Amino acid sequence: MDGTLYPNRRLYARIWPAVVGNLRLFSAFSRARGRIRDEQEANPALVRPDFYDYQAALTAERLGAEADDIKAKIEAIMYRGWEPLFAGIKLFPHARELLAELRGAGLKLGLLSDFPPRKKLENMGLADAWDAVLCSEETGALKPSAHPFKVMAQALGCPPAEILYVGNSRAYDVAGAARAGMKTALVSRRAAGVPKADFTFQDYRQLRGFVLG
Repeated sequence: MDGTLYPNRRLYARIWPAVVGNLRLFSAFSRARGRIRDEQEANPALVRPDFYDYQAALTAERLGAEADDIKAKIEAIMYRGWEPLFAGIKLFPHARELLAELRGAGLKLGLLSDFPPRKKLENMGLADAWDAVLCSEETGALKPSAHPFKVMAQALGCPPAEILYVGNSRAYDVAGAARAGMKTALVSRRAAGVPKADFTFQDYRQLRGFVLG
């Protein structure tokens, strides 16, 4: 979602005051997620049913704080705190129209995010655009683990090989979806890069042509 439906810079401009006011928390949180991804890379089958508690414990360890207190701060500042900022955020041109056209064509649409997306989608006016919405944390693993992508395929009732996953990150979206056996599309100005997506586009009208012909 972030950086795929709208430019990341539009979100960064809105969350910057919260980041500046909580630099130590954001830094520790980012490092905790980096460790989780490193552990997933070392053990691709790793799934953590206690993901939120484990993430909070790793973040708290770096801050020398209590895990329950940090978990509450992550929830209040990063999860719930950002949600109102999505009201009125401007999508990429033609993205909203394409979602409606794809649904009209009978295609199933799913959304997978590394942060809780449901309230954000409501605030963006996109809550009803999807057949399945998943937060990868809820599955017990972050992108680029193949696990959340496979859970998404199950939620859609489609084999991974019949899914085109659209994202903005080669390292997380393209790599994770490809590991799960999905085709990939990358919104980017650069077609070159590793891992390579099956289709790279800059304008959502190009994606329309790729999907609908």
